Order: sequence, then structure tokens, then C-alpha cells
Amino acid sequence: MAVAVLATVAAATACATVPAAPPVPADGLVLADGFDLGGYNPIAGHGEAGESKLYDGLLRLVGGDGMPTFEPALAAEMPTVSDDGLHWEVTIRDGVRFTDGTTVDAEDIAATYRAILDPASASPLATSLNMIESVTATGPHAVRFDLRYSYAALPTKLLIGIVPAERLSGGLASESVLNTAPVGTGPYTLVSLRPDQAVFEANADYWDGAPQVEHLTVVHVPDDNARAQRLVAGEVDGANLPPRLAATFTDRPGFEVASNTSADWRGVSLPAGNPVTADPAIRAALNRAVDRQAIVDHVLAGYGRPASTPLPEVYGAAYEPTAAFEFDPAAAEQILDAAGWIRSADGLREKAGVRAEFTVMYFPEDTLRRDLAQAFATDADRIGVRVNVQPVDRASLPDRLPVEAGLLGGGDLPYDPDPQIYSTLHSSYAQPGVGSPYDNASGYVNPVVDSALDTARRTTDPDERAAHYRSVQSAYVADPGYVMLVFLDHTYVSRDTEYTGSVPVLEPHSHGASWGPWWNLREWTRP
Repeated sequence: MAVAVLATVAAATACATVPAAPPVPADGLVLADGFDLGGYNPIAGHGEAGESKLYDGLLRLVGGDGMPTFEPALAAEMPTVSDDGLHWEVTIRDGVRFTDGTTVDAEDIAATYRAILDPASASPLATSLNMIESVTATGPHAVRFDLRYSYAALPTKLLIGIVPAERLSGGLASESVLNTAPVGTGPYTLVSLRPDQAVFEANADYWDGAPQVEHLTVVHVPDDNARAQRLVAGEVDGANLPPRLAATFTDRPGFEVASNTSADWRGVSLPAGNPVTADPAIRAALNRAVDRQAIVDHVLAGYGRPASTPLPEVYGAAYEPTAAFEFDPAAAEQILDAAGWIRSADGLREKAGVRAEFTVMYFPEDTLRRDLAQAFATDADRIGVRVNVQPVDRASLPDRLPVEAGLLGGGDLPYDPDPQIYSTLHSSYAQPGVGSPYDNASGYVNPVVDSALDTARRTTDPDERAAHYRSVQSAYVADPGYVMLVFLDHTYVSRDTEYTGSVPVLEPHSHGASWGPWWNLREWTRP
């Protein structure tokens, strides 16, 4: 299959007209990204996981194998926390300047977080920060976070990029000028922006030293095969590619295939608003009908791991290894038989006049989601459940999620179990208007899971927290609300370069030119 894919890429490169990338100096890179450009406003969610090259948070990620750690960025040192866990104090690094020349002070930090929490901004991050009661500048270089309840995972919320207070004029974050004219303290500045291209230059005054990679151009190429074509044609230096397509570059001279472990899951939502997918027997049976390891081996070309819950093994003591579904189609059929889902003459099951049939939607430009949806549909068909796989554009898909299943992904902020799992499984996110349409897209309600999640996020003792998260997983597999399929290893292809310094990092759901080998571009060096 890999040979066929590569042949397709090579043929398309020979026949198709691929728009030329702009010329870039020798001390620069051109990357092809499948995701939209712009939207560079931290209040609107940009760089939530610490990946922004335009902004710094109070803390930043330290890469390496396993779970990343944090180190001070705009903070002068790691935060201190009160004994009751309700008050966090941060000292601000002295002498840091925004790219507009103004100096960073505590009021900028307080104003950034207040803007996120302000309902007028309609920030997608607001719900995830609801543990914060207030953020106060207690001096020119000191800020205090006062919490509604103790929250051990607060450092994960301190990766958010900081904006000058003067640039926060109120109103919708999605309409702010910062989306296209960002002002931050990061290692790069935005020089120009078009829908198909963003050009960045190194910040010569960056507080941690100017990056050696002085020029970065990112071109928007939404089609997977088109990004591969540009690599083969020498139009770009790197791109994110789905696993099977990336694997075709493994033995090609001049290219390097890189993968980063992620907590980015792919799974099928089973909406409570659909009479088929809401049925507990259907949910239980489908989870046993799917051959997850085969999907990893064939759809992901080995770049990933099976998933039964949204919490992967990287969480160590918080991971419950027994909370997993075995591939057992016979058991799946027995569950459906016992629940009254009986096969009709055409092999499709029915119950009380309802046919076991539903649609799984996916984004049409995302070939990996398409392939995962088709693999899921094939396994479901073997137990008498018909799944119709349908491409649906990104603008329309969220509105249909309450009644139709989607091939979804998650793991937006994976650096603690709480942000990894809470909004996916807690019933508060099943309420209309709470969080994103993709949060708890199944409308999953399980009081046992809710209780364990709420207790875990308020517990400061690491061992106790881990025990509660293990309980969450055990309760979930006894009453699943999704069919979790896999955790992805994000795959990237880059042309050989003389730069060194790239290190691995656990990646969130987001990926592309901001992640992969280039997530720590500020640290790259060359002889």
C-alpha cells in the first residue's frame, strides 16, 4: 500500500501544477501546514498549549521523552502556592518587552486572563479557566491567581500567551485585530499574512536570545497529497502528513520522517440524541467489535496506540491498564442479541422497528479521519450495525453532532489528566452552550464519572489524584459513551537540514507547522 501511495504522489507531482513557494533566505525554512493561518490571538485560543512562536506564557514546555515539564518564561521563577491550594503567586521576569516596544508588567498578565474570562470576549478558553476567581497585579512584577477551589493542574493554564493590556479593547476575541496583527514577546514576529501564506522573522530583541533560524514561511496547503507533492518537488522544507503518507518517505534520500507521541485521540462520538447511538447495548457492542490494533497497524502504519478511553499510558500512575476493551466480536453480538437487537433478512439488526444504522461524519480534507471512519464502519458491519461514512465541512459538522456521530479528536491540553479528560466526559459539558460543540459530543452523562472527575481536579495529593483518575476510567469502560479508537503519533516529513536542536515533545490534539520537529525552533542552531 505504501508503494501505491508514493506512486500516486510522484505521478501527481509530475502532472499537477503546484504553485511555487516564495523564495526564502538560506537562514530560513518554508513549511506547509494543513491548518488555516491567522487567528493569532491568545484570547481566542491561539497557543493554548504553549506552541505559539509569537507569544510567551508565564511558563513554557520543556521537551523530552514522556510527560513534559514546565520552566519559567515570562515568570521569573516557578509559581508558589498557598497551603490550601487556593492562591498562586507569580513573580514576573524583569525587562521583557513586547514587539511594540512596551515593557511587560503584572497588569498585562492580569488583563490577559481577565479578557479570557470576560463573557464579552466569548473566548473558547473561558470554560476551561472557570476555577479562577480573580487575577490581580499585586505589584509591578507580581501577580496573584485566586481560585474557587484548589486545582493542582493550574500550571497547564499558565502556558497561555500574554498580550499588552493596552491591546485588549474588549469585544469578541474572534474579531480582535490581534488575530492578524499579533503583539507578543515570542521568538518570532509576523511580517505578512495572506490566507495562503504567513511570513515570520526572528525577534532580534527576544529576551532569551534571537533565534538562529531567522526566517519562517508557512504556506497553507489543506490537502494531504498536495503537501506531499510540494515536499517531493522541493517547494517546501517540511510538512505534517498522515502516517501512511509520511511512511512513504522513510527510505527516500534527503528526507527525514519524524514522529512525536501525542495524547491526541481519535474516536467516534455516540450522541445521546440519536436512538441508535444512545442505546447502551449498541455502545457496549461497538466498543468490542472494533479491532483497534489492526487499525494501528494498517491505517496508522504503526504510528499510534489503541485507545479505549481518552487517557493514554503516558499518564503513569493515573492510567488504568485494565480499563480496556478486548476485540471480541462474538461478545458484541451476544450483547446485541440480549438487548433485543435482532438481525433481519438483510443482516442489519433491528429493535422495535428501529434499524441499527447511523452516520459517522468526518472533515472531507482529512484523509486520516476518513480512513478511520471506514475501518470503524467495516468492523461495525460485521456485527449487524450499518455505519454510513459521510464527509461534512467544518462549518456544518458541529451543528449536527447532537444527533449524528462524528469521527472526532481530542486532547487539547495533555499536560495533566484533568484538561485531557474533563471536558470530554463530564456531564456539565453535555449542556447546550457549555464549552465547544466538540466537548462531550456524545452528551455523555455518568454520575460516577462526574464525581471522580470533580474530586480528582480538587485533590492536591498526587497519589490520591491518580487513584481517582483510575476510577474514572474503570467507570467509563463499564458504561462507554464513545468508541475511542487510537492515540496518534503525529507524523512529519522534513528535508535534510544543517540545523540541530529539535527534541521530542508530547503533543496535544493540535499539530502542524507549530509542532513536530519545529515546535522548539527558537532553540535550533547550526555550525
